Amino acid sequence: MNVNFPYQFDSRGRTLDPLDAYLYQLVEQVLFTSPGERVNLPDFGSGLLQLPFEPNSAEIAAATQFAVQGALQKWLSGCIKVISVAVVAQDAVLTVTVTYAPLATGVTQVQTFVYGGSS
Repeated sequence: MNVNFPYQFDSRGRTLDPLDAYLYQLVEQVLFTSPGERVNLPDFGSGLLQLPFEPNSAEIAAATQFAVQGALQKWLSGCIKVISVAVVAQDAVLTVTVTYAPLATGVTQVQTFVYGGSS
């Protein structure tokens, strides 16, 4: 069993698994890296950050959802199984909810990423 030091609990009161935090960070990197940003991996990323500058429409949200899901499957298919991706752009706030299962455990994880707006 992998445990963090110091010993920590997650939001559900369970032992915090460092693998969960690692996978969260991997998903976050794919979501918020724009293609062309990494020199040695020019197609790495999802293009998600370009959405807030597009007109708000169901078509743009759907296209972005498919692009994000494709990028996650392409770059993280060795670590996770992507179950679903939901993208919502409202005003200046972009919310992405990713449901995935780590291949090592198969336990479904739901993570929400928010970009923009005031903190």
